Amino acid sequence: MTGGAGFLMACLRLLPVRPSLALEAAGLWLTGRRVRARNRLSAGARQSPNAYRRWIATVERVEQAQCLAAVPPAPAAGVPRFSLLLHNRGEAVARTVASLEALAWPDWELVVVGHPGAAPLMPGRIPHMVLAPASARNEATALAAGIAAASGEWIVPLADGMLLPPTALARYAEALAAAPATTVLYGDHDEIDAAGRRSRPWWKPRWNSELFLAQDHVSPACAIAAPVARAALPLADSLHSAGTFALLLRATSSPGAVVTHVPHIQAHLRQGMAANRPARMAALARHLADRPGVALREGPGDTVAVEWPMPAPAPLVSVIVPSRDNAGLLRACVHGVLARTRYRPLEVLIVDNGSTDAATLAFLGRVARNPRVRVLRHAAPFNFAELNNLAVREARGEYLCLLNDDTEVTDPGWLGELVRQAARPEVGAVGAKLLYPDGSIQHAGVTLGIAGTAGHAHRFQRPGDPGYFHRADVAHCVSAVTAACLVVSRAKYVAVGGMDEVAFPVAFNDVDLCLKLEQAGWHNLYQPAAVLVHHESKSRRRTADPARAAAFRLERTALEERWRVAERIDPLHHPRLDRNSERYLLRIED
Repeated sequence: MTGGAGFLMACLRLLPVRPSLALEAAGLWLTGRRVRARNRLSAGARQSPNAYRRWIATVERVEQAQCLAAVPPAPAAGVPRFSLLLHNRGEAVARTVASLEALAWPDWELVVVGHPGAAPLMPGRIPHMVLAPASARNEATALAAGIAAASGEWIVPLADGMLLPPTALARYAEALAAAPATTVLYGDHDEIDAAGRRSRPWWKPRWNSELFLAQDHVSPACAIAAPVARAALPLADSLHSAGTFALLLRATSSPGAVVTHVPHIQAHLRQGMAANRPARMAALARHLADRPGVALREGPGDTVAVEWPMPAPAPLVSVIVPSRDNAGLLRACVHGVLARTRYRPLEVLIVDNGSTDAATLAFLGRVARNPRVRVLRHAAPFNFAELNNLAVREARGEYLCLLNDDTEVTDPGWLGELVRQAARPEVGAVGAKLLYPDGSIQHAGVTLGIAGTAGHAHRFQRPGDPGYFHRADVAHCVSAVTAACLVVSRAKYVAVGGMDEVAFPVAFNDVDLCLKLEQAGWHNLYQPAAVLVHHESKSRRRTADPARAAAFRLERTALEERWRVAERIDPLHHPRLDRNSERYLLRIED
């Protein structure tokens, strides 16, 4: 009774801030689904504004005090000097300058480019101020003027109305001490309203070149080595509204660039601050101008989708579908590949793992008459890795598409979108966005370390929900993708030895394959423009078989021994996020 009363009281506390989620959790509880109800309530509590305020008051306050205690009292040899660049063009500049007075770092300067009306705002301890030349009429030219006048080793562009926490420069210096080869630093940020209330913390991933093309998660809280910033100039007038982003495109892609993430809140952005997607798209178009055939289009929210060119001529793709006694789903899957898929140069290899069902055998007999389909027979105990490797040896395609028989094609462009990415020399495996039949996300990339092994990012995110900063809506590098729908160059698959049939006969063979590709120098990619429905595990239902459970534990142990996944924080995850959640939720210490 106490547990029930406590649960319902927690629902009441959540009701004013997340009413729909609180009611959903209460409904699950009242209909007997207690575990799911607690999980939904926990997720809601961590997503509420109160969770972040609690974190600020407890965790951040203590950590800031510890950081401030370690700050050197005065400039000294080896202590980096930071030049903060401020384009004075509005009333918000006063709040920005006021926040700088609390900065706890002994060696920095403020370079103000703008109207001399900013002069009365300059505290005595901020010595450097530059007035813009006549040409500094926009963000790009102001940024160039500020960089030219700066005397620091590091350039920190300040956005209009942005505030810095007292520890910001100290955290940058701390990161530089740990990674001295760094050329670009960036940190996390949140939003702040006129009353000083903070919300929407963005706990960012480690440097992800593909994600940066889709959404600018670096500019609002970055520091750029001064020589690198100067080498990246000049900026074109046409990019005036995306000056820092355009500068970073050059700085992060220059030879020898080392981009380091600082996993702390490094800036507070003015709430409601509008991002300028058209300017970013103009900067991207200029940056990618030497890549023939690249196209840009607007994505959800403020994101940008980069469409890479299709190889010419379009290469043959071998679609590999392992199956057994699964006529209904297999028929739908193969029909979708053959009849609904716009990409035409493909063959289908069905690997029949000993079917005995009459309907399945009849379907296999009929479909094998299609010149684009081959049926391979392998009546051995189920070994998913072995079935795929067998088909790869028989495949004629330059590219492989591993596809579960319980997937359903709903988008004609799915395979072409995956091939565009897999054809890039730097890319290894490419995975699709997979949806449950109700439209919620089943797979949007694999995150290592979740629950001690690996989990599907953004699982159960609903249609229309932006989720974690639209992450599931944009193409980006991931540690792994699921073999339920995976495209990879045949040469790259073979180069890393394919799937491991011994250590991972059933589970984690796709994760292991992707990590081997990454180890060989290719990065794996999640492509949300390719969408399929996945009737997950309908073809191989979970059972309580003790032997199967024991085999799964062996595979899990093998993954941990080979890749140390339990110890890893995935590059797309963050120390502040809950490692038991696939939804990128704030970790709250109990």
